[in-house]
Amino acid sequence: MAKILRNLASTFLIIFTILMLLHNISKAESYTFSKRISPAKLGLQRQKLSHLHFYFHDIVSGRNPTSVQVAGAAMTNTSLTGFGMVAMIDDPLTAGLEMSTKLVGRAQGMYASASLNEVGLLMVLNFAFVEGKYNGSTLSVLGRNSVLSTVREMPIVGGSGLFRFANGYAQARTRVFDSKTGDAVVEYNVYVFHY
Repeated sequence: MAKILRNLASTFLIIFTILMLLHNISKAESYTFSKRISPAKLGLQRQKLSHLHFYFHDIVSGRNPTSVQVAGAAMTNTSLTGFGMVAMIDDPLTAGLEMSTKLVGRAQGMYASASLNEVGLLMVLNFAFVEGKYNGSTLSVLGRNSVLSTVREMPIVGGSGLFRFANGYAQARTRVFDSKTGDAVVEYNVYVFHY
């Protein structure tokens, strides 16, 4: 009987040891998907509101366009709104209305004609800044641009660099439009909360 109890105790000890090893192995391989952290841990102290003012130069004509159509539907050329047109852009952003003024960044991304009944663009782009303390920082725009409206408002949905956790809005006003070439200069006033 004592021998049976010793064998049973040994078996129990072996099973317990194996179970503990398996538990430790599974615990070591588990990963935490999410956790709460303090904003201060990321250096986020107090939210600021910044106003940026610049001019967006959309050049579709000439030898060096900054906006190029990359797609279109069968009906795009016959549609009054250009519905289905998609263009990639790398447009200069300048401090003043004239292209010769200081370059403060570039608008990089795309816009697409997304309305059958009016000239309404889907804007998906980043304002990539190259000037001053904002050099290397970006703001991301994702929204509707009703081009023929005097003032258009689009959301700022994020950013990088000094604009991490950014949100706000951009107001656009067309200042120059050449109906022969399609080139345009658009004034932007951007209001953005960031840390």
